[in-house]
Amino acid sequence: MTRSEQLFEKAQKVMPGGVNSPVRACRSVGTYPRFLDRGLGSHVWDVDGKEYIDLIGSWGPLILGHCCEAVEQAVGEAIRKGLSFGAPTAAEVDMAELVCDMTGIEMVRMVNSGTEAVMSALRLARGATGRSKIIKFAGCYHGHTDAMLVKAGSGALTGGAPDSAGVPAEIAGDTLTASYNDLGSVEVLLKANPGQVAAVIVEPVAANMGVVPPQPGFLQGLRRLCDENGTLLIFDEVITGFRLAPGGAQEYYGVRADLVTYGKIIGGGMPVGAYGGSRKLMEQVAPLGPVYQAGTLSGNPVAMAAGLAQLRILKSAPEIYENLDRRGAMLEKGLKQALSGIQVNRVGSLLTVFFTENPVTGYDAARSSDLTRFRRWYLGLLENGIYAAPSQFEAMFLCNAHTDAEIQRIIDCAGRIF
Repeated sequence: MTRSEQLFEKAQKVMPGGVNSPVRACRSVGTYPRFLDRGLGSHVWDVDGKEYIDLIGSWGPLILGHCCEAVEQAVGEAIRKGLSFGAPTAAEVDMAELVCDMTGIEMVRMVNSGTEAVMSALRLARGATGRSKIIKFAGCYHGHTDAMLVKAGSGALTGGAPDSAGVPAEIAGDTLTASYNDLGSVEVLLKANPGQVAAVIVEPVAANMGVVPPQPGFLQGLRRLCDENGTLLIFDEVITGFRLAPGGAQEYYGVRADLVTYGKIIGGGMPVGAYGGSRKLMEQVAPLGPVYQAGTLSGNPVAMAAGLAQLRILKSAPEIYENLDRRGAMLEKGLKQALSGIQVNRVGSLLTVFFTENPVTGYDAARSSDLTRFRRWYLGLLENGIYAAPSQFEAMFLCNAHTDAEIQRIIDCAGRIF
């Protein structure tokens, strides 16, 4: 029995499913989780000493790779000053200025996770508009706040239950579900609920039912519909923020949202989140306005130090995005040549192989994937030292530390699995 198997046996006795986040249990792929011990660059090692090319990168934030020297140095300096104060620090101001400068938003509030960022943005949207209903899209995941666990993606979709027990019907009733890439479905909901919809929230690139890019005109159409109906447009950029471009999906697609949520990547891998928007909207947040939100660990100085180091590198080195896109294109092309009966969806350094012959443009098409074939794919990658997400409905994340040789190794491995 491997050390990972031993740890998993122990974990299941004291943790639900033996994990602290459902997808990690690897149930949908019929194996046990590999317990990781360390990472460096584009590689990770498990507790049994096996080395893998990492295609998860802590689910996206490690865009510079594991143990980036500049990030590690910044964290070390911050730790020596103290782990947490529950009080303002200069790093918070620096971070807020940098985020606003890179994204074009006017004000930002730091929180502790993407889920908390979404929860806070939705509360602000409701408080600012005086309306209660929210439109989301089937298969889009916005964290595990009650109102968003309706036809959610990510772990909820992987587990075969896109809704959750424990969510009151009264709360779920204010969440309306549209079809991703279908403007008509949004228009129908807005007309059926006149003057009641506070916000439309969307992953500008859906990445929690697998990567599903927006069709041409979709995001622009959402902007138009929201403007016509006095509804706020929220971009959930927990995954796309600072990954697609320095200014995130707003810059990449040229569409401005009213509120934007961020996570992971602005902490360099440390627990962190943020939400922001116009000064007019953000001044509705306490202590300036009536919309309450607080957090003892918000703006944690260690997380701020890590995030500042990473974002400064991304801002100063646009060639990073060029390299990521080039390697993403290389991987996409190679996988399409190596595998048959698949779809490869990619935006920049985000990519998913769908085991279906049907184009994947939304939730239903993603769910048509052959999960038995995906399981063989995942296990084959793992056996060959490639660490990918144990779910058909997640993304591969490339980082700046990946090399052309590693991309070719992944492609060659794909050709051997089937």
